[in-house]
Amino acid sequence: MFKRTIFTEEHEMFRDQVRRFVEAEIVPHHEQWEIDGRVSRDAWLKAGQHGLLCATLPEEYGGSGADFLFSAVIMEELARVGAMGPGFSLHSDIVAPYIMHYGGDDLKREWLPRMSTGEAIGALGMSEPAAGSDVQAIKTTAIRDGDDYLINGQKVFITNGGNCDLIVLACKTDPTAGAKGTSLILVPANTEGFRKGNKLLRKVGWKAQDTAELYFDDVRVPASNLIGEEGRGFYQMMEQLPQERLLQCVRAASVLEAALDWTVEHVTERKAFGGTISDFQNTRFKLAEAKAEITMMRVFVDKCLEMHVAGELNDVDAAMGKMLSSEMLCKRLDDMLQLFGGYGYMWEYPIARAWADARVGRIAGGTGEIMREIIGRSLLGRKRT
Repeated sequence: MFKRTIFTEEHEMFRDQVRRFVEAEIVPHHEQWEIDGRVSRDAWLKAGQHGLLCATLPEEYGGSGADFLFSAVIMEELARVGAMGPGFSLHSDIVAPYIMHYGGDDLKREWLPRMSTGEAIGALGMSEPAAGSDVQAIKTTAIRDGDDYLINGQKVFITNGGNCDLIVLACKTDPTAGAKGTSLILVPANTEGFRKGNKLLRKVGWKAQDTAELYFDDVRVPASNLIGEEGRGFYQMMEQLPQERLLQCVRAASVLEAALDWTVEHVTERKAFGGTISDFQNTRFKLAEAKAEITMMRVFVDKCLEMHVAGELNDVDAAMGKMLSSEMLCKRLDDMLQLFGGYGYMWEYPIARAWADARVGRIAGGTGEIMREIIGRSLLGRKRT
């Protein structure tokens, strides 16, 4: 029997705490959040009170100074119950690190403690109508005007976009310089000229996640809101993308493990042709294939987690994990849903939700095609421009 070894007793104690919180504060409300199209602000505040937000931040900014494995525990426990609505990981493990690693002291003091409590919800503004995986193609501009930046443009498919209080915005401070003209700027959501789309985006899955379009019309922010150096935004994003892609691997592995449990339970109880569905050889073969592949993926994902904590995970490793885990998630969920028959297509069954939620994994954070390009270029010695 495969046994995981990367988590300590302290991690597992934290897992128990997270699991209790998820069962009490997330699961009972998730169906309503799917109807509403967003997670309640109250849930964010409670998550902050229980230490589920920004755990890896230093204590001076409201975090626990924990290692990334604590973030992985939170992701695993949310994935285990199919709770795709709370955008806690993007907030805590993608947006907050940009501010922590590259932001000035004033930005850190102003925003990070409030992000740790859930009082301020963070979003990342990368994707645009004409620029998804190709981050260099963004057209949103931030032109220096005295002591300010004047921002104009549009973002789309923005996770936490409906609830956000701040946006780490990718924009062109020099539209003529390609990647070297890209910068990251923090934009408070209450800034004049900034607005959210009138309606949250209606998606195939992740229905409780407040995904939105964001608009910037002559939005003026102080130059001190620049995150890091001007013109370094593209490189900052490339440095942080491995962690974002690793989070998707963690989610995929945990969803598949949970889905296998649901499927085994269903096929051993569901009657058909005088027996149960588990009596059919095809069922046993499909379950055997799923178990073997899920175990192999778990070993690889845990190794990536171990490497990341040690500072050794690179973009190629993360791309391999993201590509394979997202594609295996879709393939095996489809096989397992089939074993549910018509019930698998009913939204009240968790396998249906997982199946619908899985598809975006092959797109978000860089498409499978982009992952193949990263891996292929590394083999052939080509550098990305």
